[in-house]
Amino acid sequence: MTEADTCRQYVVPRLHTAGWSDDQIIEQKYFTDGRIVALDKKHFRKPGKKADYILRYTPDFSIAVVEAKASYKNPGDGLQQAMDYAEILGLKFAYSTNGRGIVEHDYTTGKQAKMDDFPSPAELWGRLKRDIGITNDKALQDLLFPFYHGIGAMTPRYYQEIAINRAVQAVVKDEKRILICMATGTGKTFVAFQIIWKLWKTGRIKKVLYLADMNILADQAKDHTFFPFGDALHKIQRRAVKSREIYFALYQAITEDDRKSGLFKEYSPDFFDLVVVDECHQGSARDDSKWRGILEYFSSAIQIGMTATPKRDDNVDTYAYFGNPIYTYSLKEGIDDGFLAPYRVIRVIPSVDATGWIPDKGQLDRFGREIPYGLYETKDFERIVSLFTRTDAVAKHLTDYLKKTDRFAKTMVFCVDQQHAEDMRQALHNANEDLTVKYPHYVARVVSDEGKIGRGFLDSFQDPKKKTPVILTTSQMLTTGVDAPTCQNVVLFKPINSMVMFKQIIGRGTRLFPDKDKLSFTIIDYAGATRLFTDPDFDGFPEFMTQEEIDQYGNTTKTTAEPSEEEETERIEEAPEEVEEPEGIMRKFYVDSVWTRCTRTRACHGVASGRSCQSFYPQLRATRILACQYEFIFRSG
Repeated sequence: MTEADTCRQYVVPRLHTAGWSDDQIIEQKYFTDGRIVALDKKHFRKPGKKADYILRYTPDFSIAVVEAKASYKNPGDGLQQAMDYAEILGLKFAYSTNGRGIVEHDYTTGKQAKMDDFPSPAELWGRLKRDIGITNDKALQDLLFPFYHGIGAMTPRYYQEIAINRAVQAVVKDEKRILICMATGTGKTFVAFQIIWKLWKTGRIKKVLYLADMNILADQAKDHTFFPFGDALHKIQRRAVKSREIYFALYQAITEDDRKSGLFKEYSPDFFDLVVVDECHQGSARDDSKWRGILEYFSSAIQIGMTATPKRDDNVDTYAYFGNPIYTYSLKEGIDDGFLAPYRVIRVIPSVDATGWIPDKGQLDRFGREIPYGLYETKDFERIVSLFTRTDAVAKHLTDYLKKTDRFAKTMVFCVDQQHAEDMRQALHNANEDLTVKYPHYVARVVSDEGKIGRGFLDSFQDPKKKTPVILTTSQMLTTGVDAPTCQNVVLFKPINSMVMFKQIIGRGTRLFPDKDKLSFTIIDYAGATRLFTDPDFDGFPEFMTQEEIDQYGNTTKTTAEPSEEEETERIEEAPEEVEEPEGIMRKFYVDSVWTRCTRTRACHGVASGRSCQSFYPQLRATRILACQYEFIFRSG
């Protein structure tokens, strides 16, 4: 009998006998879409993960997974696969069966056992209740309350279901500080909505404050995701309205400063039962943040932080305030599951960044000011000195890249500041004159100074039906909260000193949009940020990496293909096993008498051209170097 025969003739009847209804048995369930693999301009999907059976205690509460094998196999042959799926799905019970025998792994006790029959739904629910430590009937009813399933509503993916149920479980257990870490593009706002829906509908909470640091975040949540709440919604602006239930606010609009007292103080400290802090890594949890006072004022409320970044050096305050996440879903997991777009990395080194730049003594800038003498490097460009030829070279290189790939691939360029974003906009406009004649807004700047005009360009950029603008230049405004699913290129033209900021920026490209063939994205890095913030545990590995060097005119002078670390790992894992050598044969020579020391690296700054290493170190001329090496890095103007 085949596996399908086992399922049809044995597994389902035995589940029915144990008391599981057809509505509780989800058969042949794909719970991931399968990773997208990018091959040049083509893509294909790997098979998704599929469980033979997922057992649900209620329609929105999964409790166990069952893997079935053909009758001629052992009952436990599928147990490790069942356990793998149970751990991914956050379930406490895993089963393997060949139709006749059943093997169970119970995560609540750690025991594995052979069984004659499947446990009933009531038995598994009783075990789970004891494990999570909830005995109150009202709390259990609240935990099992269904999700919102209105017209057009999305069905939560498996990881969203885990995050929602764990958050509600924490609330009914009277936990006051809750943190959820989910990568950009995985639906944090949707998860927050479903949590609030369950808690609000069960009467556990009545008043909610949803905090954000950008209008676009608050408006998208209020006007789109939270629309089922209808007239209960309100955005706090200028005055304290108290007649609604679900409130949205910007920190900046309600906080206090030297010019005004905080609008939040017009609400009593116990007015809100729940405070949701969107993008909480932005600073509200920092000890020295002026926004921290809002959270402390409403300290009696349940507070749920939503973040896209794991614990790192520059967001430890967030984790100190909220505690460890109750659930983490990483970019790596999202890409592996096929819910997020895989990415490529192209590192580009402008010639002036490779060598550094030293002005002539007494050299004046275009406004007649003397430039302080010294070596300027990537971190100084556009912050201390602005090199227009560098901006032009990068604009030309980026334009050449788009010409080779797709001139209308939506692209975000992150610059140092608003003026740099304007310089880059002009340079890109001029580099694409063949298109800007027909499309005058092919390139647009979106920064806070642009106000409504910039917001209009952003709305058009986000709309898949609108062709332009194609390229947006920005500095800080688009780093968080901008849902642009068609964005195919994320360009880094600014040094980045924060892992949190880096993850937010690359998150602009992670969303999928198959209708426009957006199935992957490319990070084009002109500032070396991708080397500084490699985080394979959370972000995974790029599909491939290349490194290019460009001259002052933007022409590529050297290209190096770099295999990703994942490919290297696969090569190691797939290497043939070592053949054991016969005894008595030694394959190595072991030498004790060689004097060795570590390599010495010397950086020489401002060395005149044409002078050799040996002219600086005459002792090297007649020295034959055996066990050590000198590496000379010459930096000059």
